[in-house]
Amino acid sequence: MLVVLLLSNLIFTPTFFKIEMRDGHLYGSLIDIVRFGAPLILVALGMTLVIATGGIDLSVGSVVAIAGALACWRISEQTDQNSVTGVLVAVALALGLALLLGAWNGILVAVVGIQPIIATLILMVAGRGLAQLITDGQIITINSSPYKLIGAGYLFTVPFAILVALAVTALAVLLTRRTALGMLIESVGGNAEASRLAGIHSRRITMMAYIVAGLCAGIAGLMISSNVSSADGNNAGLWYELDAILAVVIGGTSLAGGRFSIAGTVVGALLIQTLTTTIYTTGIPPETTLLFKALVVTIVCLVQSPAFRAKVFQGRRRRPPTPTGPAAPAAEKVEVPA
Repeated sequence: MLVVLLLSNLIFTPTFFKIEMRDGHLYGSLIDIVRFGAPLILVALGMTLVIATGGIDLSVGSVVAIAGALACWRISEQTDQNSVTGVLVAVALALGLALLLGAWNGILVAVVGIQPIIATLILMVAGRGLAQLITDGQIITINSSPYKLIGAGYLFTVPFAILVALAVTALAVLLTRRTALGMLIESVGGNAEASRLAGIHSRRITMMAYIVAGLCAGIAGLMISSNVSSADGNNAGLWYELDAILAVVIGGTSLAGGRFSIAGTVVGALLIQTLTTTIYTTGIPPETTLLFKALVVTIVCLVQSPAFRAKVFQGRRRRPPTPTGPAAPAAEKVEVPA
């Protein structure tokens, strides 16, 4: 489906696959898709680990807003907004708070025992209010070149956001597929109680997943606010959690927990971003964007469903009818000794 969406853009934009060098930077529609999809990739990676443990995190959108708001507020209070040290301090504060918020979700779920959808719903609502408190209900605008590098800058001719997304993805693959961590996460998601009885610290694994999700959302918040050089506590990251969940599900991870796919999540996030780009390219009216998006995602999920493919493309296998009447073979009598 991702390939189909990419190829369909050639009908409306013949130069869609063209990548060129301008002022030492790579430009093109494909570059823009990956660059604008980088925040969603990060949030979806954290969501993958949470869902793999059998949970859900509805607060990642609020964490995105909080991280961006805190970083921009801290930079706006500085005398020199271009100070690298000041920007690094602002980034560290934002990521530190994102880690604390992730740990808060983990404590509510793993220690207190609150259902994940309820525990994260608390921060989803309260976090949006916290972001607006930080910004005082206003849009904070900054002018910081070092901070702008995170979301809109370039490094080695490639957008810096893409490099960050690649680094986080590579680290996730390394930790979950080259160590025992991935197996432990899958075991906790499959059966947390059985994992605990087998000697696995299931609570620690669950808390770790929510902390990583908070950190990934914090980095995404820095990217989004850096790209526009401003922080909007009300709209930044709004409904981002839904796109992240869609990306994870499209990527093949089950909402019931257990097996997960990092590569599938990345493809799912790119598919959603490509779909958004395709909608704007084809000139679909904005009021029907969400409907078109939901329709395509529904088709993708149906095509991925083994049960749906079996019914539609293969049909149910029926046994041949048992012959009856004179032509039917007589049943052999079996004598059973007394």
